[in-house]
Amino acid sequence: MTIVKRALTNERVTKIPASGIRRFFDMVSGVEGSISLGVGEPDFVTPERFRQAAIRSIDEGHTHYTSNYGIKPLREAIAEHTARLRGLRYDPATEILVTVGVSEAVDLALRATLNDGDEVIVADPSYVAYVPGIVLAGGVPVPVATDEASDFRLLPEDVERAVTPRTRAILLGFPNNPTGAVLEARDVEGIAGIAREHDLLVYSDEIYDRLVYGTEHRSIAAEPGMKERSVYLAGFSKSYAMTGWRVGYACAPAAVIEQMMKIHQYTVMCVPTSGQYAALEALRSGEPEVGRMVAEYDARRRVMWSRFNAMGLHCFEPRGAFYCFPSVSSTGLDDEEFAARLFKEEKVVVVPGSAFGERGKGHIRACYATSMERIHEACDRIERFVNRNTR
Repeated sequence: MTIVKRALTNERVTKIPASGIRRFFDMVSGVEGSISLGVGEPDFVTPERFRQAAIRSIDEGHTHYTSNYGIKPLREAIAEHTARLRGLRYDPATEILVTVGVSEAVDLALRATLNDGDEVIVADPSYVAYVPGIVLAGGVPVPVATDEASDFRLLPEDVERAVTPRTRAILLGFPNNPTGAVLEARDVEGIAGIAREHDLLVYSDEIYDRLVYGTEHRSIAAEPGMKERSVYLAGFSKSYAMTGWRVGYACAPAAVIEQMMKIHQYTVMCVPTSGQYAALEALRSGEPEVGRMVAEYDARRRVMWSRFNAMGLHCFEPRGAFYCFPSVSSTGLDDEEFAARLFKEEKVVVVPGSAFGERGKGHIRACYATSMERIHEACDRIERFVNRNTR
């Protein structure tokens, strides 16, 4: 019998916990009568025009590898879209890379620009993949606390205090998952000033940029002098109801895109061809669909937010994305116990706030990208659970 003496796994990977979102997502599988408010996924089916574009591309024989950068018409459409939406002009030949969702874009950006020991400032709480992604790229995450007193925004003064000689970059994920926070103009301007002053790179994950309510999203890449030091990351999953298609993109200086492309080239080659054609159609004709879905999310947002507050789970009003982030401290339960028992007793899945960072403790994330009927039913069940457990 052969005895393996060396560790079989990479130390960095071993130290990273599995996603707290997926753990609760897996719970619901096969459980009859359950309602999931856990995974951040639109309940809308991808609009028919997008689906038909993908089918047509297959019928026309577009079934081969594409350029590593993505098909040229899609990159050109992304350039036009970004210029129209953000006032940013990128060269589709050298400054745009089509990726397997924004998740790959974030990973590529980190790996292409970080050296071992580089520090990256990131909001706490924030999306579960950010801290592991920084670690896997050899960087050191530096969480900066946000809280409800400042609407869960990442404040420039807090960012400034976190800067050290080892700071390489700032990672922004706003509108924020899990809190629903949106940065104000003064926040964006202040953080941009810090990046310029300290010669920092900014990764800006703007996957929820279209999902804002009663406010406006501003991209830091559009601030003076920031296009040259920003990696702008966006995609189709959330705003266009295309999660399963896995199409995102990165816009950045050509030198950065080239390095990202090399990693992309050696790992996934290119984004599935039919998905790229669906994304192209989304940019060409999808604005009415985006408007329709955002209006529906807004109505659902107001219902869930008011229901949480009415049942005694104090909830900050989310202004972006499609999540509520109520506190569960009134129940005397921590967020892990609350989520686990809620599923066991009422078959409703939410995600513990601690999955998103230290500052998420004592909260849960509930996604309102589901039907109004299911939101009401889920809130009825949560209210029953809260009434039984509030101390």
